[in-house]
Amino acid sequence: MISAALRSSSALSTKAQLRSLATAAAASSTSTTSSSEPLTHFRITLRRSAISLPQNIKDTLTSLGIHRRLQTVYHRHTPDIAGKILTVKELVMVENVPESAVRTKWEQRQERKAPRGYVVQGSKLEDEL
Repeated sequence: MISAALRSSSALSTKAQLRSLATAAAASSTSTTSSSEPLTHFRITLRRSAISLPQNIKDTLTSLGIHRRLQTVYHRHTPDIAGKILTVKELVMVENVPESAVRTKWEQRQERKAPRGYVVQGSKLEDEL
């Protein structure tokens, strides 16, 4: 009888966590931002490694598209993504961002690249032709 009550309370707490995550996303999207653009995406960054954690945690990270530490992915606000985030909440950092802040993998790489340290002034090959 006590175990059934504990199971039902843990199920309720999980549902409450899902609701709180959804309401937090909704509340932050309704809050006034500088661009007043709705926050429609999660920016998920893996902060802690999944080494020596259960396989279901590793599979959840893979299903989110995260394969290495400090990797960042973007996902729309959906209940299934919110549930996956709750599964790995101790490992990831999550931010709500507008759609304009979503970056592809290539755009993220270009932002990290250093600018070129030289400028090509001309070429002797072009002068000969």
